[in-house]
Amino acid sequence: MANTEAAPARAGAREWAGMAVLALPVLLLSLDLTVLHLAAPALGADLGASGTQLLWILDVYGFMVAGLLVTMGNLGDRIGRRRLLLIGAGAFGVASVAAAYAPTAAALIAARALLGVAGATLMPSTLGLVRALFRDPRQRALAIGVWSLAFTLGGAIGPIVGGVLLAHFWWGAAFLLGVPVMLLLLAAGPFLLPEERDASAGRIDLLSALQALGTMLPVVYALKEFAKDGFTAATAAALAVGAVFAVLFLRRQRRLEDPLVDLTLFRAPGFAAALGALLLSMTALGGVLMLFVQYLQMVRGHTALETGLLLLPGVAASVAGSLLAPLLARRARPAVLIGAGIVMAVAGLLLFAVVEPEGGLWPLVAGTVLMFLGLTPIAVLGTGLVVDSAPKKRASSASSLSETASELGTALSIALIGSVITAVYTTRMAAFAGAAPGGARDNLAAALDAAASLPSRDSAALLDAGRAAFTDALNTGALAAAAVLLAALAITTAALRRVPPLGESD
Repeated sequence: MANTEAAPARAGAREWAGMAVLALPVLLLSLDLTVLHLAAPALGADLGASGTQLLWILDVYGFMVAGLLVTMGNLGDRIGRRRLLLIGAGAFGVASVAAAYAPTAAALIAARALLGVAGATLMPSTLGLVRALFRDPRQRALAIGVWSLAFTLGGAIGPIVGGVLLAHFWWGAAFLLGVPVMLLLLAAGPFLLPEERDASAGRIDLLSALQALGTMLPVVYALKEFAKDGFTAATAAALAVGAVFAVLFLRRQRRLEDPLVDLTLFRAPGFAAALGALLLSMTALGGVLMLFVQYLQMVRGHTALETGLLLLPGVAASVAGSLLAPLLARRARPAVLIGAGIVMAVAGLLLFAVVEPEGGLWPLVAGTVLMFLGLTPIAVLGTGLVVDSAPKKRASSASSLSETASELGTALSIALIGSVITAVYTTRMAAFAGAAPGGARDNLAAALDAAASLPSRDSAALLDAGRAAFTDALNTGALAAAAVLLAALAITTAALRRVPPLGESD
């Protein structure tokens, strides 16, 4: 039945200017997750960082973001989303300068941790404010598409930006990118962004916040360790700690009158299903992008900049999809669009499954385009379903759960797809009869290093074997990601089929 209520006020130029201000920090936060990957060798040598310290420099930012999203989303509902956003912007700018000029590895780790804390305040605040700026469901869906586009674009251009900066500046320049963006946000935010909060909310429950942190940090740590070293005692212990805190956290939320996470949100139609589909789609996407980058650089010998440029067609497809999905959702049910997109993404992964070591690059590029375009509807419409399913006063809390699902999906992706790569690669290399150090049989990066010190004939044989083994791993990893997406398709088909097009009700 058509909705007979008065149409909500439509946003104008001021609101869209506010959306532009919100999109900039989202792009920057996403870019920060990948921009350091190319700078790691340079900053490691400059600061004398050990291998463990280098891993913490790269990972602590994501750990803190994942661990604090739920708490910060809830804090925004209580003290005001704009206020939290501006506080986080100031902290992010200060931490960016501290990271850029860090004199030691320990100082850089501390600065990256502070960046993660500040980043956790920004993500749910920006998405919560999108709902405040755009009352009209159709405009809000388009705005969420722009928000999703900024997040996707930041992660995709991170390696490109990192490569350009390293070619002209020192590694600290990667951090200074955040300073002008945060200054702009601090200057324009008070004039363009509304303030909203839950006036009836009480104080934040610190024990719940600690339990949420105790749940997320060990789980993300365990997933990353599993991707590097397989299932070890340390991985099992971290998962156990996370599970214990999760049980304690859920039990406490059921008892509190004003919980950190309102578990009744999961009763809203489409909320839990959208979160599950987001989790699974990010699990598939993150691992395949990792394979894409490693294959082009280590198998085909492309530079980081060339690899980033080959990713641009996929980014362009994501731009188009982010703008097109909200428009199509006015006529078609979200389940139809999300399901069709997942099928398209699976088709792209099947192209990855036929890539060869010496073949053309068209299956890889075409597969990336199909995957980016196909997963855009779940990123845009799924996020919109999560935000719209929650009461207005819980907008930031719902947004933080959406972002937590994405962060967990990315970590799970590295663990799942990474374990598949390792298993296939080591199995294939076990049959290699030539001379090779043990490490060369474990991963391709070690094989490339080992080949440089071998006689030319042995070197060529090792390189051929390693590249063929990694390509087989790419093919199998793509099939594993396709299986994950089929699970997301099943959830979408079963749970979201009754959700109406935008602007309609059943």
